[in-house]
Amino acid sequence: MRFFIATITAFIISLLAVAANAQPFRQQFTVPTQSGRVLVEGFGNCANAVCPAVLILSGSKGFGAPVYDEIGQTFQAAGLNAYLVHVLSAADLDAIATASGARARIAYYAQRLSDWTSAVQGVATYLKDQPRHGGKIGVLGISLGAQTASVAMVGRADIDALVLVDGGFPNGYSQPVRSLPPLLLIWGSADQTFPLSIGRELQQTAQRLGGPAILDVYDGEAHDFFLRSASHSADAAHQSAAEFLAAHLSR
Repeated sequence: MRFFIATITAFIISLLAVAANAQPFRQQFTVPTQSGRVLVEGFGNCANAVCPAVLILSGSKGFGAPVYDEIGQTFQAAGLNAYLVHVLSAADLDAIATASGARARIAYYAQRLSDWTSAVQGVATYLKDQPRHGGKIGVLGISLGAQTASVAMVGRADIDALVLVDGGFPNGYSQPVRSLPPLLLIWGSADQTFPLSIGRELQQTAQRLGGPAILDVYDGEAHDFFLRSASHSADAAHQSAAEFLAAHLSR
């Protein structure tokens, strides 16, 4: 009898451990845009009556990393509804992963950028129209996602806040930039892909345009630090992004 009870107890404990470590459930839906239907994954509504929406745009490897679930939970706790926007298709991810080098990847980005920005704009418009968001929309872009977000959000008066992580306008971007949403730049000081000088220049550009722009620098951190699970700097950066977005989207 004792053996039976001990076995059942161990089984229950193992189930609880699995449940505790399970990834948050992602609610999937698609949004029609001029670039085609875009897959979007949400984490459910926050606890408030009105939950502003935040679009999250991934780096070049997509949303496979578990840290995106951590980001979604952090944003939800801050009173935000987080949405992973899959502007990168399976074909895009494959082409990027199998590119012959950096030059080939950059050329591919340039070829696909207009479709990606159109997709982001379409999803932003769709989510802004949903009553539960109170008409408030923010965007978080990471690396390649930051490049896409920066281009997609130029001159968009309907976007209330923008967070760019280790990335900004693509090299050679020549369109006039006349306005930007309130901007938070999150950067690793040791980033070799997009050096910190790019972040400083982008902050100065935003300030010249008259908008608020904060540069949040993490000493010694490399390009991918924001996507590292169980990292003190990453956790602090996630919280910084959530607080900035919540502050600007609650106005």
